[in-house]
Amino acid sequence: MPATEPAPATDHPAVPPAACPAAGAPELFTWEFATDPYPAYAWLREHSPVHRTALPSGVEAWLVTRYEDARQALADSRLSKNPAHHAEPAHAKGKTGIPGERKAELMTHLLNIDPPDHTRLRRLVSKAFTPRRVAEFAPRVQELTDRLIDRFAANGEADLIHDLAFPLPIYAICDLLGVPPEDQDDFRDWAGMMIRHGGGPRGGVARSVKKMRGYLAELIHRKRENPGDDLISGLIRASDHGEHLTENEAAAMAFILLFAGFETTVNLIGNGVYALLRNPGERERLQRSLDAGEEGLLETGIEELLRYDGPVELATWRFATEPLTLGGQSVAAGDPVLVVLAAADRDPARFSDPDTLDLARRDNQHLGYGHGIHYCLGAPLARLEGRTALATLLKRLPDLRLAVEPADLRWRGGLIMRGLRTLPVEFAPERTDTETDASSTL
Repeated sequence: MPATEPAPATDHPAVPPAACPAAGAPELFTWEFATDPYPAYAWLREHSPVHRTALPSGVEAWLVTRYEDARQALADSRLSKNPAHHAEPAHAKGKTGIPGERKAELMTHLLNIDPPDHTRLRRLVSKAFTPRRVAEFAPRVQELTDRLIDRFAANGEADLIHDLAFPLPIYAICDLLGVPPEDQDDFRDWAGMMIRHGGGPRGGVARSVKKMRGYLAELIHRKRENPGDDLISGLIRASDHGEHLTENEAAAMAFILLFAGFETTVNLIGNGVYALLRNPGERERLQRSLDAGEEGLLETGIEELLRYDGPVELATWRFATEPLTLGGQSVAAGDPVLVVLAAADRDPARFSDPDTLDLARRDNQHLGYGHGIHYCLGAPLARLEGRTALATLLKRLPDLRLAVEPADLRWRGGLIMRGLRTLPVEFAPERTDTETDASSTL
């Protein structure tokens, strides 16, 4: 069913400044909330759409939950990405951003800077993610997808997070960056520790970030002496041609492209498969479309999965550089602002039947990959990987089904991303070529 056009701001009642904290507000950031945050977000949209709350780290921030307010905030130049604008003391500043990046001198990346530096760095790296370059990479993504599915297709069971959703984007982004194949398993280990957030050994995230920083510095040095046709070599060539890209900037850019370029895709694939399994009518609809050789429903379906239960729950940190009003609330200079993409993308003032999965939804200007100058640079690659993984799974394992009750699944902790820890599935084992040849002779 098509969504309605954006409703004017007057469709929502004005929010008085006294609405923070709101009486009766739901408890946020619990394990129960992580399992299904959407009822709490619906309450916030209705009663406290710009809501001040204490985060698990102890930092206080504003949560923006309505679609129109979210679009405004994502494009507002008064909301800086630079943590230096955070009004809290230095020790509190360390509780924002990616764990360990400050100590590893990896702060100068696209998620933490504003124009003109943001404009310069984004221009340097954007050539790697043009539609043409991504299209050229499609055969490699298909090859990786098939190879990973080959490893478990004959088993009749798998954990789709561990066996497909996690390794696919890691190997893909490593290929783009120019990480040699013999080093990619190290990257997989470091990345695994990073996305577990608090679930790994104490200090494990910071240690993994430090190891990655050391490896990237070494790799940049090797690429300077022996460049190739890869993203890191391209960044080095740009810095060597007067673009003033420092070694720290090059390492930070490679780091954030790896970090942001794989975790969003892990969650897109995991959340997407889970949503299809929980909505069998839509899953069968997509399967019939793919069996008929059609791609249209897959294209709109990926956008709907990004809207319905996308990989990024909250946009990354923003900090007010001056006093401003957002959704009727007064936000002080230095206050952190977190745009809740998951809430905005289920706003009934923007999307009809927002809690319904409709793979054919056309009017679907979701915020799953952001909006404005910080719109996700790797979105074309993530979409390609998501489309390829979903289509290949449905074609090769058409009876795919959950192996556990939904209540038994656990979602990863963390503030920004939304994704499952595991996704156990069952299916009829795929017959090997040998089995097929033997049966044909009977």
